[in-house]
Amino acid sequence: MASTTFGTVLKEWRGIRRMSQLDLSNAAEVSARHISFLESGRSKPSRPMALHLAEALELPRGERNRLLTAAGFSPMWHKQELDSEAMAPIHDAIRWTLDRHNPYPAVVLDRHWKVIDRNQAASAMFAGLGLPDDLDFLDAMTTPGGIRDLVDNWSSVGRYMHSRLRTESAAVGGDAVLDAAVEKLAADPELEPTDEPFPPIVTLDLRLGDAVLSMFSTIAQFGTAEDLALAEFRIELFFPGDEPTRQFLESLTEF
Repeated sequence: MASTTFGTVLKEWRGIRRMSQLDLSNAAEVSARHISFLESGRSKPSRPMALHLAEALELPRGERNRLLTAAGFSPMWHKQELDSEAMAPIHDAIRWTLDRHNPYPAVVLDRHWKVIDRNQAASAMFAGLGLPDDLDFLDAMTTPGGIRDLVDNWSSVGRYMHSRLRTESAAVGGDAVLDAAVEKLAADPELEPTDEPFPPIVTLDLRLGDAVLSMFSTIAQFGTAEDLALAEFRIELFFPGDEPTRQFLESLTEF
C-alpha cells in the first residue's frame, strides 16, 4: 500500500471493500461522477470530503491518516506511548481491569497478538508453561515447538485462529504479519478443511503437567479510542471452561 495520490488510495480501498464507484457513491451520498473525478485526479477533495469518504469505506484510523496525507492534509490521529502522561488514565484503567480479573489470566495484546501487559495469574500460568511474559502469541501458536504443542484441541483452536486472523486482516485492508500467520495455518496438515460450524465457544485446552486447563476468553477494546496505538490494543480475559480448571487457577497463586 505505497500509493501517494488520493485517487489511487481511494480506488485501492474501494477495491478492498469490493465496492464499485456506484456503491461508494450510494454509501457516501456523493455522485458517482464525483467519485470518478476524485480517483482520476480531475477533482481534489476537501478535508471534510476525504474524511466523509473514509467513513463510508470504514477505513481504520491509520488508513484515514494515509488518505488525508495523500490529499495534502495533515493526519488526524496520532500515536502516544502507553506510559505517557496523557495516557495515564488509560494505563490505570487497564491495570484495574487486569488486577481485578485475578485469579484468572488476563493479557493486553497489540494488533499482532504480542503480549504487552498481563496480570499475576497470566504470569503464573506462563511460568508454569515455560513461556515468557512478553509472549508473541502468533509466533508461538503457528510454530511447532511453541505453545501450540501444548494445545490439546489444536484442530479446533487452529481452525478458529485461521478464521479470526483472516477477519482481522481484512478489517484493516490486509496486514503482512497476520497474513503470514494465516498462510502458516492454511499449510498445517493437522487443520483439515471442514464444513462443520464452530461451537458457541471454542475453548483453549492447554496441557500443564498432568492437568489440562480448559479456558475461553472475552475481548475488551477501547471503542472510543482516538489514539492509533490505543485503538489497536485489546484486553483478552480468560475464564475457566470447566470446574477442574477453575479450581486449578484459583490454587495457582494466592490473591
